[in-house]
Amino acid sequence: MHKKNLLWAALAVATAASAQQGDGTRVAIATAIWKPAKVDATPERIAALRAPAGFTVTAFATGLKNSRILAVAPNGNVYVSRRDQGDVLLLQDKDGDGKADGAPVTVASRANAHGLAIRDNKLYLATVKEVFVADIQSDGRLGPLKLITGDLPDAGQHPNRTLAFGPDGMLYISAGSTCNDCNESNPENATLLRSSPDGKQRTIFATGLRNTIGFDWDPRTGELWGLDHGIDFLGDDDQPEELNKLELGKQYGWPHVYGNGSIYPQSTPVGEITKEEWKARSEPMVLGYTAHAAPMQLLFYRAGAFPAEYSGDAFATMRGSWNRSKASGYEIVRIHFADGKPKSIEPFVTGFLTDGGKTHISRPVGLAVAKDGALLMADDANGVIYRIAYTGNAKGTPLAAAPDGPMQEQANKGNGVPLAKDRAETHASGRIAVTSSAFQDGGNLDMRFSEYADGVSPPLAWNAVPNAQSYAIIAEDPDSSPVKPFVHWLAWNIPASVTKLPEGVQEQPRLTDPDGVLQGRTTRGSTGYYGPRPPVGDPAHRYHFQVFALDKKLDVPFGADRDQLLAAMKGHVIAKGTLVGNYAQKVKPPK
Repeated sequence: MHKKNLLWAALAVATAASAQQGDGTRVAIATAIWKPAKVDATPERIAALRAPAGFTVTAFATGLKNSRILAVAPNGNVYVSRRDQGDVLLLQDKDGDGKADGAPVTVASRANAHGLAIRDNKLYLATVKEVFVADIQSDGRLGPLKLITGDLPDAGQHPNRTLAFGPDGMLYISAGSTCNDCNESNPENATLLRSSPDGKQRTIFATGLRNTIGFDWDPRTGELWGLDHGIDFLGDDDQPEELNKLELGKQYGWPHVYGNGSIYPQSTPVGEITKEEWKARSEPMVLGYTAHAAPMQLLFYRAGAFPAEYSGDAFATMRGSWNRSKASGYEIVRIHFADGKPKSIEPFVTGFLTDGGKTHISRPVGLAVAKDGALLMADDANGVIYRIAYTGNAKGTPLAAAPDGPMQEQANKGNGVPLAKDRAETHASGRIAVTSSAFQDGGNLDMRFSEYADGVSPPLAWNAVPNAQSYAIIAEDPDSSPVKPFVHWLAWNIPASVTKLPEGVQEQPRLTDPDGVLQGRTTRGSTGYYGPRPPVGDPAHRYHFQVFALDKKLDVPFGADRDQLLAAMKGHVIAKGTLVGNYAQKVKPPK
C-alpha cells in the first residue's frame, strides 16, 4: 500500500462536560482514508471473479459509465439509471444469450436520475427532489415523464434516492441524511418514506436511518428489511453496516446511537434528551457487516433459477469503503434467512478488488433479477453490468410475491377509530374551556397554521383544573382520507402551572420551555405539530384541538404514537375540552 494513498489521522475526540452531555467522554480513534485505484475491467480480470461452485460471472453490457440502479420489466427489458449522465438506459436481450443486444437506448433524461421502480407497466424514476412516472411502451421506450412528487427533502451528503413498491401497493422512497452525524432540520431526511403511487400522499415510515439505499420485502413473511450505512470516521471496524427490520413508526438510532446500542460520543440530541433516552427509543440492528462496506441495492431472491438453498435469501451489493485502512466491500453478499430471520451475511461474488486490494475494477451498486433468474449487477466505476447465472441442475422453486398482511396491518393501526375525546381511555366528568387568540370555536384557521404556508401551531389557552398534575394535547382531523382521523399533534406532560401555549411551538421530541413537555408521532410520521394539509378543493376539514387534564405525569417516551399515549392516559383524565378550527385549501399555492 503506497503511503501517498493512505492518510492516517489520530483523532482525539474530547467531549467536555459543558460542550456535550456532561459525561466527560473521551475517545481516541485511528482512522484511515484509503480508496483503491480504479483499473480497467479487462476480460482477464472479469474471468478472475469468484462465485460459489456452479455459478458463472460474465459481462451483460459494458461501456455504460456511471451505471447505478437497475430495474427489470416483466418482459425482460433492463433499465439502468446513470446519475452522472442524468439519464436512464434501456437494454434488451431478445436472443437470450446473456448479453445485451447492441447499444443501449436512452429512454429518459433527468438531472441526477437514480432510483427506479416498475409497476403496472409504468416506470418510476427518482432524482434528488423529484419522482417521475412514465408509461412503458411496447418497444420498451417510455412515454412522456410526468412529475408526481417535486418536494423531496434537500440532499447533502446522501442525495441518492431509491424507490420500491411494497406488497401494499405503496411506493417507498429512501431519503438519506444530509450529513455524517447531525440533528436534521427536515424530518424527512434520514428516513424511509411511504407514498401513494400518484405522489399525492406521503408519510414518514421509519426514522433514524443514515442512508438505507437498499430495502426489500421478505417473500415469505412480507416483512421489510433494509441495509443502513454506518457513520464514518469511527475507525476501521466501527460502525458496522446495519441490517434492520423496518417497521412503521420505529426509530433506528442515527445519529446518536448505532449498532447494538453503542453511543456516538460527539452528537447531542435536541431538547435536552439524554443519549440513554434516545437509545431506549431506538431499535438495535439485527445483523452487522464489515464497517464501511457501503451497502447499496438489496433484493430477496424469488426466482427459481438458483439452487433451492438460495430461495428466500437476499442479496445486496457493497459498493466499497474509502474510510478504512484495508478495503471492505467491493462485492455482492448473500443474506441467509431461515424461519423468517436473517442468520448470516457472507460474501457471494468477490474479486472486484484486484492487485491485493490496491485496485478495483468495480464499485457494485445496482442489483436486479433478470427474466431468466440470473442476477444482474451494475458497476458505477467502469460501467459494466455483470450477469451472475447458475449453470448446475439443482434449481429451486420460484416464490410468490410477498404477502401484504404485515404492511397493511401497520398502515391500518389507529385507522377508523373515534376522536380521542370520544374514546373510553379519556372518560372524564370535568370540562375544560379551550380558547385561542387566533380563531373562534368553529371558525377558520389562518393559512399560516397550515402546511401550505408557515406550518406553525396556533396559540392555545385553557382554564386551570383543580388537582391537575399535567395536561395533554391531541389534535386530530376526522375528515381526512384514507387515514381517519389524522393525528396532527401529540403533546403531554405540560406542567400543571401552564395553561397556555404560544404560537409556533418547537417541533422537537422534548421542549425545554415549558420544560419537560414531550411530543409524539403524527400520522405524517414527524414529531411535533403538523399543520392542516387537506387536498386542494376539499370542503373544509375540522381540526379538533383536544386538551386533557390528568392527575399525574405520564411515563410515556418521546415520539410515542396516539395509541401509546391514550393507553397511558386511561384512568387518569379528570377533565377535557375541545376547540375546533376549520381549514380548506381552494387553490394550489405556488411553489
